Amino acid sequence: MIQKSYDNKPKLYIVPTPIGNLEDITLRALRILKEVDVIFAEDTRTTNILLKHYDINQKLLSSHLYNEEKMQEKEIDYLKEGKNIAVVSDAGTPVISDPGYILVKNAIKEGYNVICLPGPTAIIPAVVMSGLAGGPFTYYGFLNSKESKRKKELETLKNNPYPIVFYEAPHRIIKTLNNIKTIFGNRNISIVREISKKYEEVSRDNVENILKTVENFKGEIVLVVEGNSKQKNYDELSIIKHIELYIEDGMTSKDAIKIVAKERNLPKSEVYMEYVNNRN
Repeated sequence: MIQKSYDNKPKLYIVPTPIGNLEDITLRALRILKEVDVIFAEDTRTTNILLKHYDINQKLLSSHLYNEEKMQEKEIDYLKEGKNIAVVSDAGTPVISDPGYILVKNAIKEGYNVICLPGPTAIIPAVVMSGLAGGPFTYYGFLNSKESKRKKELETLKNNPYPIVFYEAPHRIIKTLNNIKTIFGNRNISIVREISKKYEEVSRDNVENILKTVENFKGEIVLVVEGNSKQKNYDELSIIKHIELYIEDGMTSKDAIKIVAKERNLPKSEVYMEYVNNRN
């Protein structure tokens, strides 16, 4: 199905809003918020501050993580009536680590146009200011709040060759950094907090050194972790050497073969036979 975004169908606008400074909003976003028939907000109190600042008086309804499934019917009903609606989160771009996905999925299913405006997001400023990425990077978002599950998630990311971007809460940052140090090793990282606000701060160092300074971090935190440099040139390695790199890190040969097969997009049996028949 091809979407012609600006035909006569009702439109669902995903509207990014400032992540700190109220000036960080596009002229187009302000126009759309003034023109739509209704705005669905993650927190109406937070959105009201923005709307009042820009003298916007559209109808405002609550649609957040805990009532999203319940509200989707009402949101779709507005579209069925031929009305245009906007969705905003507390800050940044909805859907990415914020509510909105269910509505987007169902609006597409019903044949309505979904239009996401460019605008504020914490990811890009954090990556740029980190000094760790000038090309591909991996966005992960929030790790699990339970440590056992968080460790499992980190294990799956351990061999990612690209810088990884996480969101983290201040009360968990020390535990998360300790988990990263244990599983990833003492990699270079960047902690960017309070982006675009008065107290914006960027900490750049290895995990071990930053852990010595992290005590009372407050505010929104974006954590950028250096990728696994051993993996960046794996395509220049033989399959045997590739497997041995993981074994040197303490991995079993079985697990190493599984990861190498996945990274090289080869059948696991083929990698296994290469290892069995040609290892020293």
